[in-house]
Amino acid sequence: MSIRSTLPVTTRPRTRAELRAVVTDRRFVRHYVEMVVAMVLGMVVLLPLWRLAGLPDVSGSVELHSLLMATSMTVGMSAWMLVRRHSWAAIGEMAAAMYLPFVVLFVPFWAGLLDGHGVMMAGHVLMLPAMLLAMLRRPAEYVGHHH
Repeated sequence: MSIRSTLPVTTRPRTRAELRAVVTDRRFVRHYVEMVVAMVLGMVVLLPLWRLAGLPDVSGSVELHSLLMATSMTVGMSAWMLVRRHSWAAIGEMAAAMYLPFVVLFVPFWAGLLDGHGVMMAGHVLMLPAMLLAMLRRPAEYVGHHH
């Protein structure tokens, strides 16, 4: 069963069946994978470019390093979302999904409950469900036809 036949274009999934229809839709899964790839490419390409552009080394600051990494990933993913003609609202929500996990993890880091490595690892892991939640806010953005 297609997501198009079970949900109006702007409706979020409300039942398990609707949620299952969304997350198993090939177009939805393909968009998710594409955005993860764009995010990784943004990180791999842009982090070295920041240095070449003269940005000081921020690896000594967990907060700055995390935010710079999130920015690199956000730029890559946002660029891909623009190519795919996503709405500005969807791009903004996805950008928030890149930063929010790190920002939330700064609190236990500042409290001494998490070290810098833990912030980086957990931040990257938490981005994945944060991206999924952002996508589930606008399922039609990710199962509709984009170029």
